[in-house]
Amino acid sequence: MTATCDLVLPCRDEAAALPGVFALVPDGMHVVVVDNGSTDDTAEVARAHGATVVHEATPGYGAAVHAGVEAATAEYVAVLDGDGSMDPRDVLPLLDDVRSGRATMACGRRRPSRPGVWPWHARAGNAAVLAWLRRSTGLPVRDIAPMRVCRRQDLLDLGVLDRRFGYPVELLVRAQRAGWTFTERDITYHPRAEGTRSKVSGSVTGTLRAGRDFAAVLAQYGLR
Repeated sequence: MTATCDLVLPCRDEAAALPGVFALVPDGMHVVVVDNGSTDDTAEVARAHGATVVHEATPGYGAAVHAGVEAATAEYVAVLDGDGSMDPRDVLPLLDDVRSGRATMACGRRRPSRPGVWPWHARAGNAAVLAWLRRSTGLPVRDIAPMRVCRRQDLLDLGVLDRRFGYPVELLVRAQRAGWTFTERDITYHPRAEGTRSKVSGSVTGTLRAGRDFAAVLAQYGLR
C-alpha cells in the first residue's frame, strides 16, 4: 500500500527511543529516519522496523530534516522528533487539517505531560522567539512547530536554507510571507526515552546554541 503521509524523523543516537516510536506509527504511514551522525545503532534499529534510512553527513537539525523531506515519496510529510517525546498518532489531526484545506501547514503545540518535561531554559527561549515573531510578523503560532505536516512539494518549493537549529524559524517566516495558512493543535510532550539525551533542551548550552541559530535567522530576515 502506498503511504499517504511519510513521517520524517531526524535522529542522532536515538536507537533506544525508536522501538517505542515505531510502535505508535499509524497505519498507512511510512517512516523516513535520517541518521545525522549517530554513533549507536539508530540506522540498524530503523531498518529492522521497516523504515527508509537516509544518512546525512552534514550535522544539524535543518540538514537532517531537508534530507528526509527529499527522500520522502508521499504527497504529505510530517516531521517530528524521534526521541520518544512525541506520539506519532498526534500527526493524524494535523494531516486532516492539511488534506481538508483548512491549513497549508498544521503545527503541533507542546503540552508537557508532567512538570519538568520541558526544561525552563528551553521553554523560555522558545517563548522569547515566538513573542518576537508574533510582534514582528503577526505569525499566529504559539510554538516553533516541533511537529508539523504539509504537502511535500509545498515544503520543497518554499526553499528553506538553514541547515542548523534555525530551520523551523526560517520555515515559519518563509511560510508566513508566502501566504500559507496555519492551524495549531495541542500535542502531548512526553519525557524523552530513557537512554537518550536532547541536543537542545537537555542543557543550557544546547539551548543557547539553538538560540544563536534562531537569532541569526531573525537577523537575516530583518526581524531584530
